[in-house]
Parts: sequence; C-alpha cells; structure tokens
Amino acid sequence: MSRPPILVALDTPTAGEARGLATSLAPHVTGFKIGLELLMGPGPSLIAELRELGRPIFVDAKLHDIPNTVEAAARQLGSVGARWVTVHAAGGRAMMDAAVTGLAEGAEGEQAGILAVTVLTSLDDLTEIGVGDMIAEQVRRLTGLAASAGVEGVVCSAREIGVCRAVAPDLLRVVPGIRPGGVEHHDQARVATPEAAIDEGADLLVIGRAITLAPDPAEAAARIGQTILEGRGPGG
Repeated sequence: MSRPPILVALDTPTAGEARGLATSLAPHVTGFKIGLELLMGPGPSLIAELRELGRPIFVDAKLHDIPNTVEAAARQLGSVGARWVTVHAAGGRAMMDAAVTGLAEGAEGEQAGILAVTVLTSLDDLTEIGVGDMIAEQVRRLTGLAASAGVEGVVCSAREIGVCRAVAPDLLRVVPGIRPGGVEHHDQARVATPEAAIDEGADLLVIGRAITLAPDPAEAAARIGQTILEGRGPGG
C-alpha cells in the first residue's frame, strides 16, 4: 500500500528528538519537514542524517533575501540533500529564479525543487502588513509569479488550494495548517482537516503537533494516514 502524503513537521529543539521521532514515524509517512528551529540549532547536517531513513526532507527555510544570497543558501541546502526548499514568493521572480538555480546546482543531479510560500497560514488579514488585497487574490498573484520562475510547487493553506489549481495546475500543492477533527488550532488561522485538504486537491500535507505531541506519535500518524488513504479510494 502506498504511504499517505504526509510530511511530518519535526519542530523539536534537538537533533536527538528529531531523529527519534523520524525513526518511529518513517514507516507511516512520506517524508519530514525541518524548519527554522532545527536549522538554527543542529543545522543542515541533520538533513543528510535524516535522509538515511529513505524519506525526502522538506527544508522549510522560507528564504527571502537578495537573489545572490538566496541562490547561495539554496545551493548549500541542496548539497546536503534537501528534496524541497521553501522561499517566500513575495521575494519576487528574480529571487525565485536564483533559488531554483542554486538548489539544482547544489543537488548535483539529485531530484530537488523549490516551493514558493504564498501567504502564511497564521495570517487571516493582510492589511496589517500593508497589503490591501484579499488573501485569495494575493495567493493568485504570487502563484502566477512562482510558476513563471520555474519552481516545483507552492505552499498554501487549504482555503486557497482551488486558487492555486486554477492559476498553475501543474505545480505541486503543499498544505500546512492541517488539523484532524478535535485537535487545537494553536497558532494557525486558516486550517483544515486532512480529508478536506485532500478533497480540495492538496498533494502533500504538512502535519506537526497533531502527530508529534500525541501520546503515541506513530499510532497517530498511522491513524491519520489510514483515514487519508481510505478517503482517496483505490484510484486516489
């Protein structure tokens, strides 16, 4: 049976905790996300270490700087085995172009792709950051920009999956802010259940605390994954 499209967010402070979780969860999920907490702690060497489990590593670095700096950072992450690296689409096409180039050079022929973050799932109002558009319109604009830069996919909330599909149907859609029924939203504003996100057209789901903070993370991952696979049906 195929594995459910879950990338587990290993948002832990130490490499040991991340390794322990990843080892127990590897049979039940597609891959793992390493975010800023681990990147700023154990560092990029953990990427190569976790790759030994045979699962792709999604590095949620959210790069956003001048093109030359982003290109160099993406190259470094590609060289240690990142399968996906995020950049902020708001950084512009030249920056995303540079990220695509840098990651490909660092990966040296290994499969690797840039994911463009549209609007963070923790935001539900853009006016405080000086953007007058509705979130859906901002996602539409940034998705189109990302597609023109040759990224592999976009990161969006479940609410904007349809927008991304309409603008760039060939881009991978990676969706954070996933909360199974009855689980707290924590700091996420635009959330959805795994089943709802898959029904809308998500390709990969980023799930963290609903799995990692469960009394038995492996059991939680297996249960959520089974629900997703059953909902997809044999042709899903």
